[in-house]
Amino acid sequence: MQYRQGGGQAMTATTPGQVAAERRLVDVYCDESCHLEHDGHPIMVLGAASAEHDSIAELNHAIRALKVEHGYSPDWEIKWTRVSASRLPFYIALVDLFLGEPPLSFRAVVAHGKDQLAHDEFNQVHDEWYYKMYYQLLCPLLDQASAYRIYLDIKDTRGGPKVAKLHEVLANKLHDWDWEIVNRIQIVRSDEVQLMQLSDFLLGAVSYANRGLNTSDAKLAVIRHLEHGAGVNFHRNTRITDTKVNLFHWKRRGTW
Repeated sequence: MQYRQGGGQAMTATTPGQVAAERRLVDVYCDESCHLEHDGHPIMVLGAASAEHDSIAELNHAIRALKVEHGYSPDWEIKWTRVSASRLPFYIALVDLFLGEPPLSFRAVVAHGKDQLAHDEFNQVHDEWYYKMYYQLLCPLLDQASAYRIYLDIKDTRGGPKVAKLHEVLANKLHDWDWEIVNRIQIVRSDEVQLMQLSDFLLGAVSYANRGLNTSDAKLAVIRHLEHGAGVNFHRNTRITDTKVNLFHWKRRGTW
């Protein structure tokens, strides 16, 4: 990779792989809920489970082992939609695993009033607002001295363009022209990645709580256990310094 500085001699930039080798490397697994513009939901929730790259293999092993311990195949997929009374012991144990593993953390942005947004007032379209919310999700996680690999579980047909646009937005905001901070953004299959499944599960809990749903006693029990264990309330912002579970509630102007 080359770039020109001040119109002078071309200089060779450090490649993302080289930079990542010199920095603390963190993997971030992102998921989204109720993100489409006209889906009838008043909120959008974005979530990110993260851990240092060196701990990922051990964490994946621990999650697979927990599945086997509770009678499931190690390849059985964890999903919030699968939380039920019969599976409650497993999902409570999964919450305990998350809370008990120091490398693991989770951040979510709950964007309220999605169905009442007046994009024309801000000279934007829905997709631009969507990327602004992703920036709100990721920016507090990004330490300038570290490198990040960001993985997304995008559920619509526009995954490729979304990945490219999100990387562009983050690079512009962070002045990360050579991808030294955000080393990589790519789509992965959630059924193949344990921490993406964990992200889906944690995001689902935050979304369920903030949508005011109460259709499942098992899901409500998981939410109570997670809130109590992490010392948070899913309906409130956490402090920016809270790292195990960090929540930010975004509200459109005039709705506070």
